[in-house]
Amino acid sequence: MRSNPRPLTRRGLLTGTLGSAALLTAAGTLAGCGIEGGRQTEADCVSRDLSGTEKTLAFSNWPQYVDVNDDWTKRPSLDEFTTRTGIKVTYTEDINDNNEFFGRVQNQLGACQGIDRDLIVLTDWLAARMIRLGWIQQLDPAKLPNVHANLLPSLQNRSFDPENRLAIPWQSGLTGLAYNGSVTKEIRTVDELLTRPDLRGKVTALSEMRDTMGLLLQSNGHDPANFTPAQFDDALTKLRRAVAAGQIRRFTGNDYAADLARGDIAACVGWSGDVIQLAKRNEKIRFVTPDSGGLLFSDNMMVPIRATHRANAEKLIDYYYEPPVAAQLAASVNYICPVQGAQAEMEKLDPGLAANPLIFPDEAMLSTSTVFMTLDEAAEREYERKFQQVIGA
Repeated sequence: MRSNPRPLTRRGLLTGTLGSAALLTAAGTLAGCGIEGGRQTEADCVSRDLSGTEKTLAFSNWPQYVDVNDDWTKRPSLDEFTTRTGIKVTYTEDINDNNEFFGRVQNQLGACQGIDRDLIVLTDWLAARMIRLGWIQQLDPAKLPNVHANLLPSLQNRSFDPENRLAIPWQSGLTGLAYNGSVTKEIRTVDELLTRPDLRGKVTALSEMRDTMGLLLQSNGHDPANFTPAQFDDALTKLRRAVAAGQIRRFTGNDYAADLARGDIAACVGWSGDVIQLAKRNEKIRFVTPDSGGLLFSDNMMVPIRATHRANAEKLIDYYYEPPVAAQLAASVNYICPVQGAQAEMEKLDPGLAANPLIFPDEAMLSTSTVFMTLDEAAEREYERKFQQVIGA
C-alpha cells in the first residue's frame, strides 16, 4: 500500500479556510439575508432527470477524499464505475470548507437554480441545513439496494434524514481525545484533559463547536444528540473554568496535529483520521474514545435540487456501498468506512487496516459514540455565540 503524504487531511480542510468563527458569521448571514425565503419544495422546484439519455455525472467532493493510484494520476474506483456503467464522471475536488461552499451555492439553490453539480459531499450539520431548506432531492430506495443492505446501523435513523433518502454517508469519523505517549501518560477522560496538573498549558481543543462541546456534554452525562440549553451551559461552564485556569493552550483547527506530532502539546481533542496518519510515523501517538463516549460525524452524498442526473448519481452511491469497493476507498482515505462487509474485504487488501478500530470501530466503540443534535438557525447562532465568547475567537 502506498504511503499517504497528504499535507492536510479532509477534516483539516473543514476548518482550514474559514474556521469556526465563520460559522457564526455564516449563520448570521443566513438570517440577515432572509435566506429562509429561499426555502424550496419538490412541488415548487421541480428537478428533471436526464439520466436516461445522458450518461454523465458531475461529482463535487473534498480534496484527497477518494482512492488514487501510486502516482496519483488515476482514481481506480471511479474508473471502474465508468467501465461498468458507461457513465462518465466529472470529478471535482472543489469543496474545501462547508461554509465556503454554502456561500457559493445558496443564492442559486434558494432561487431554484442549478449549481452544475449532480452529487455533492457535505458534513452532517450542513447536510441537515440544506435538507431543512428543501435544497436536496429525495433518492429512490429501490435504486439503493446496497445502501439499505450495508449501511452501518449506527448511521441509520439520523434525525435529519431518518429514512436515509436524502443524505448517504460517504465516509465517517470520530471526535475524541489524542495524546503523545512520548511526552505524557495515557489519558482516558475529558475531565483529565481539562484538569490534570501535568497537562496544564499542554492541551488544545477544537474550534469546531460541535466537536468540543459534544465531548463536554458527554463528560457531564448528557446526550449530545438530545440536550437542553441548560445542559449546554453547564458544559460551557466546565470549558470556561479550564480556559481560565490556563489548562488549554489554544483552540485549533487541524493544526493541532503538527503540534501533537512534535510533542509541543501533550494531549488534545482531535479527529480519528488525523491520528491514524500521525500514528503511522509515531506509534506512541494514540487516539482514545473517552470513557464517556465520542462524537460520530459523517460527510454525506447528496443530490441538489435542479441536478439533472439523479439516477446516475444513485448508481454511483450504490456502487460505493459494495463492500469490495468500500474497502478500496477506505484503504486510501483512512476514515471510518460506513459499509458493513467492507472489513472482511479489507483483510484481502491490508490486514493491518482491517484491524484498525479507527477505520472499522467495534460495537463497543460505536455504542458510546453519537451524532451531535441537529440545530435550527436560532439555536445554531446562540450556541456558536456563547462558544466563541469562551474560546476568545
